[in-house]
Amino acid sequence: MFDILNTISTGQLAILSLAAFLIGINKTAVPGIGLLPVILLASAFETRLSTGLQLGMLALADILAVFWYHRHADWKILLRLLPWALAGLAVGSGILRFIPLDDTRTMNIIIGIIVIGLAVFSLIKKRLDPESIPSGTKAAACYGILLGTTTQLANAAGPVSALYLLAMKLPKEKYMGTGAWFFLIVNWIKVPIFAFEGRVTLQSVKLDLLMLPVIIAGAAVGILLLKKMPQKLFNDIVMGLAVLGALKLLFF
Repeated sequence: MFDILNTISTGQLAILSLAAFLIGINKTAVPGIGLLPVILLASAFETRLSTGLQLGMLALADILAVFWYHRHADWKILLRLLPWALAGLAVGSGILRFIPLDDTRTMNIIIGIIVIGLAVFSLIKKRLDPESIPSGTKAAACYGILLGTTTQLANAAGPVSALYLLAMKLPKEKYMGTGAWFFLIVNWIKVPIFAFEGRVTLQSVKLDLLMLPVIIAGAAVGILLLKKMPQKLFNDIVMGLAVLGALKLLFF
């Protein structure tokens, strides 16, 4: 399996390793950094391979996150979101019929606009009515479809999930557990879809498996970070990184 390393450069290997480490942290402590691996991998690999590589590492990291946080999930929120997220996967696949996978600029702009719009809405709503939580069916449908669509387009649903789960005012452990189960289910459903689309290949699977120790190291660092992180700081970091990541997608 190590012969796959002969097909990539030293620079690509370094970026792949950094992305794997950040994905580990992302899944166990700081969800807001989830867009950084998207940007890193897109800069080092062609679009089709970069999205497949990331999905494989995300799927492996999801297993670690669920193993650690499985007792903290809010299944009421999960069952409310999942059907709409699956519908969003179909929407994302439909959009890809009109936007080539190599047209990353267009996809980034679409995702960036969605996230910035939701962030502005979230901040306005908080100022006008701090006790109001978008927990109804309509809110779940909106966020669920956006989650499914953005994750299918570019594995970039992190900012959308951050806005929704923060709006639910979950304690940080329950936030992580709910997100862990949600993405475990959705990402593993996406694997055969990505394989059909030619984004998950034997090459990407081999590289992802080689990155497993790095993902585990990142996850361990994340667990230590979360234990020491105050709830308010956690919320502020997640929201700030979500918005910064969206701006990066939108303007760069």
